[in-house]
Amino acid sequence: MKKFITVFVMALSLTACSAKSELFHIDEIDNRDLYESVLEWFGTPYKIGGMSKNGVDCSGFVKIIYEEVYSKTLGRTSADIYEKSQKITESDLREGDLVFFKTSKNNAAVNHVGIYLKNGRFVHASTTRGVVVSDIDSEYYQNSFVGGGRVE
Repeated sequence: MKKFITVFVMALSLTACSAKSELFHIDEIDNRDLYESVLEWFGTPYKIGGMSKNGVDCSGFVKIIYEEVYSKTLGRTSADIYEKSQKITESDLREGDLVFFKTSKNNAAVNHVGIYLKNGRFVHASTTRGVVVSDIDSEYYQNSFVGGGRVE
């Protein structure tokens, strides 16, 4: 377990885009399967419509992780996933919940999705950086945040 925590924290420090200096540690109460699955995808480049480690988009990434970790089948687009999830507020987010964003000016209510980890961090497939962990409290994500979702 110690080696896993160290590797994950190192990966976070390489990918986090936050002014916050603290990183979180994976505790025994955390969903280890989630963090192990996420870790396998770090560095995967973004590819629209992608569903492999050669390239993945945000909804493809979330769909794959949810199938691997939770044995749940989600829709293929961010909008589909948003529509079928139970809506929750940012303050109610728990590890494994979904976070939804509107990052473009098109008519879609939602066009980006990620998976909440903890301590304000979420993992997603960024169009510019591939699979990374980001800070939901950053100005960019706060300005585009639509809401959280939970799949029961």
